[in-house]
Amino acid sequence: MARRETATTVQGHDFPGPDVPRAYPYGIYDLGRNEGFVNVGTDHDTAAFAVASIRGWWRAEGARLYAAAPQIVITADAGGSNGWRVRLWKWELQRLADDTGRSLSICHFPPGTSKWNKVEHRLFSFISSNWRREPLRDYETIVHLIARTTTATGLKVICRLDRRKYPKGREISDAEMTQVNLARDRFHGDWNYVIRPHRATR
Repeated sequence: MARRETATTVQGHDFPGPDVPRAYPYGIYDLGRNEGFVNVGTDHDTAAFAVASIRGWWRAEGARLYAAAPQIVITADAGGSNGWRVRLWKWELQRLADDTGRSLSICHFPPGTSKWNKVEHRLFSFISSNWRREPLRDYETIVHLIARTTTATGLKVICRLDRRKYPKGREISDAEMTQVNLARDRFHGDWNYVIRPHRATR
């Protein structure tokens, strides 16, 4: 614990104003390897940003580790930028499937069960503990604290800063949705579905 005379004074109960930069961490957790990849956005938490984060993980780690995998399995919460109702999420996933030449098997957790998601208690819970008592002064501090997160079980985390723009309000039309090559599972097809590439590139 820091001594009172050396501790940094912060405002503990103030909400930031519009002039304060926001950070949007989007995490990918690899269950089998106990590794995390966190993309820290600086613009908006949109579905385009969510899929760009997954694409970033694939380019940095996934393509090398799972070169022979014909399919990528993604678990996601029911709401938010990667919610099952979000058309832009599915549209962007189609682009990712086409880019990788792999089918994407998407499994959403039922509404109200986001804490079942391993990314919460195997990745972000440890990130929160790691930056405890550290004022998040700037983006570099955030990225540094996330990247140095480790656990006794060997968790490793890669963190990157994403300064690209992800404008809000992008609408996907009915015509565009017909271009998403989506097959619903027989069990809760709204939450479980596969998006296949239009043409395999492998």
